[in-house]
Amino acid sequence: MNMTAVSKLLNVSPRTVMRWVKQLNLQLERNELGHYQFSEADITSLQNVKDQLAKGVLLQDITAEGQKKKRIGIVNKTEIQMDYNQHEFQERLDDLERTINRKADDVVSYQLLQHRKEMEELIKKIASLEQKVQKLEKEATKTEHKKEKVLIFDHPEQKTSFQPKRKNIISSIFGL
Repeated sequence: MNMTAVSKLLNVSPRTVMRWVKQLNLQLERNELGHYQFSEADITSLQNVKDQLAKGVLLQDITAEGQKKKRIGIVNKTEIQMDYNQHEFQERLDDLERTINRKADDVVSYQLLQHRKEMEELIKKIASLEQKVQKLEKEATKTEHKKEKVLIFDHPEQKTSFQPKRKNIISSIFGL
């Protein structure tokens, strides 16, 4: 029989049947597709499991016919040591990650403060440069006005060039 037929026969879900098979370490045959094939003996074992569960026996305490009872809770010393070492390693790794994150946060904070300080200094320099440019522009406009006044009134060539020339009466009449 296949999984679906066995689960219908026992009136349980296919997942429950799979859990029983894995928990009890039943050795089942498989078809060419890799699906379990249940024999009459396997179905009898699963029915026995169902009956024991109905009586209140825990699944880990149930043994199938012909199977030895699993020894749960007995672990050798090397497994405990390996588990402890793995746990200790994981704790160290977690501590290192926290330390790295904390250091990274500190570095970023320091860099932000440095950038802020540099920006404030640059803003001050820009403001002072703007003031100097304004002063230079004012001075430049003042000196341009002074130069114009000097050019207009101080140079004799300029004075004569602004005086109108007298034309002959005859040339003004005839437009010569």
